[in-house]
Amino acid sequence: GGSISDKILVQEALQERRIARIAQQIFDRGSVRFVLVAGPSSSGKTTFSHRLAIQLKTFGLRPHIISMDNYFVDRDRTPVDIDGNYNFDVLEALDLELFNDDMIDLLNGETIEMPRFDFKSGRRVYKGDFLKFEENDILVIEGIHGLNPRTTENLPSENLFKIYISAMTSLNIDEHNRIPSTDARLLRRMVRDARTRSYSAQDTLRTWSKVREGEERNIFPFQESADAVFNSVLIYELAVLKQFAEPLLLGVRQNEPEYYEAKRLIKFLDYFVGIDATPVPGNSLCREFVGGGIFPI
Repeated sequence: GGSISDKILVQEALQERRIARIAQQIFDRGSVRFVLVAGPSSSGKTTFSHRLAIQLKTFGLRPHIISMDNYFVDRDRTPVDIDGNYNFDVLEALDLELFNDDMIDLLNGETIEMPRFDFKSGRRVYKGDFLKFEENDILVIEGIHGLNPRTTENLPSENLFKIYISAMTSLNIDEHNRIPSTDARLLRRMVRDARTRSYSAQDTLRTWSKVREGEERNIFPFQESADAVFNSVLIYELAVLKQFAEPLLLGVRQNEPEYYEAKRLIKFLDYFVGIDATPVPGNSLCREFVGGGIFPI
């Protein structure tokens, strides 16, 4: 018991130290008003943003976390892919003009009303979220396009700090086989999808290649432009995810096209001894996927 808890806490402490270092960089620059947090699906952007915000508070700053999703265009203007499905992952799904106008207004000391995107009606709504920059205010903006220069093309570069969240697994299964980073993210996503959207493992597996294509096009090309990179992988997390993912994967039936992929992942999880999630702290990135976290996600 003790040694596992200890390993978990050491991992968490290492991550906290890296988050603190990034907060220090932001504070030291002195001119940063917009922190952009980008990264592929299930890299842990949301939890990272909340933890970074807490570190920024230790420097006397007043961070506000906003999601780029609030700047989605209204549903009738949302781009569609070749199959006629809405494509929310392209830059054109965002109202960049409004976003840039709002941010410039903030820099100019004006009060803006922050939009919220209502996914049920497919429209932006305004709920009285007014914001005016005081001296210590700083925005932490989470969204997959944060590193794309077009997202912030009208904003002065000295006011921007861009963070890329990756999920690069450094574990090896044996001498010859590294754990593919995408598998860790896929399992994170599967566990979260099941918990928050009641998706089956099949649902997640079926759409995964589309998600990956979108990342190759919209996120990975811009990672070089980041001011800081944060690796969100925790070495213990696959042992925790195992108990949540395995039952989901075992539910994929043999006649389904996703069966072989599910089987491959079950075999992959056999390399890990499952551990209980109890010792995982409430602010852990792992909690974004397994649930029970303290942040409003």
